[in-house]
Amino acid sequence: MWPNDWPSSATAIATSVDVAVTAAHAADEPGFVAATADLAELPADQVMAVLSAIVRELLETAHPDGLTGDDVRAVLEAVVRRAAAWHSRLDATAVVSVLTGALGIDDPDEPETFRTNPQPAAVLLIEYLADLSDTPPRQPIQRAINEIARAETVEMP
Repeated sequence: MWPNDWPSSATAIATSVDVAVTAAHAADEPGFVAATADLAELPADQVMAVLSAIVRELLETAHPDGLTGDDVRAVLEAVVRRAAAWHSRLDATAVVSVLTGALGIDDPDEPETFRTNPQPAAVLLIEYLADLSDTPPRQPIQRAINEIARAETVEMP
């Protein structure tokens, strides 16, 4: 399934993200809630690093010529509309925060304040962007974890 040389935490994150994205794609609210609850049990900083990397990659894949303000608005509207049809606990503010954070356009001086866990919003963005770009979600999940692992092993001079 995932590379054997990954640490158990990386495998747990990859598996939980994959299960959550699959549940979102199926509009399976109980499955999505359970999968994102599993994600919430993992180290939040590691999970958000992986989720943000996946969102960034999929944004680049879905918008290879660059992302305009209209594109960002269209992504936000599509994710919220799509998820609102089946996810009763949707936090649209978290979707905005996760997207702007992944793009690096959030205010660095303002502390991150989420009314709810931001991970479900990130998963909803991943599901939509993977579908939009016709990218199997497992590929960017694996690339994100591999890139983070590579970056952590590079020694600073």
